[in-house]
Amino acid sequence: MAHYNTKYGYSESGYMNYLYGGTFLFVGLFLINLLFSYQNKHIDPAFWATLKYQIYAFPLFLIANMLIGYGIKFGFKAVHNLTFVLLTSKGMEIIIAVLMGYLFLKEAPTWKTLLGIFIMVIGVVISKMK
Repeated sequence: MAHYNTKYGYSESGYMNYLYGGTFLFVGLFLINLLFSYQNKHIDPAFWATLKYQIYAFPLFLIANMLIGYGIKFGFKAVHNLTFVLLTSKGMEIIIAVLMGYLFLKEAPTWKTLLGIFIMVIGVVISKMK
């Protein structure tokens, strides 16, 4: 149950929903992208090698999917707008994908990539305005 703080005028559990939602989404998306980046860089693309990797990595994929699911659930509880939560998760995933490209493939983001991320952030901010 939410505890409403009358002194400061906010719901303490509301802020925790933001924290849990953002953290779970980021960690889950980071883990998914990490697993696929590792597969792309280090696993032979032959069917049996890929299947073996997917079977071994299944518990991590399950954990990542659970984190993403709970991140969306807590995010929705925080903002009461599923579209905004999903847009935010896609934005997080784009930033994580750029990070994975840098870590695994040594692809430095160009100014065009950074401009695209900036435009995306502005779009999310505008969509949240009342």
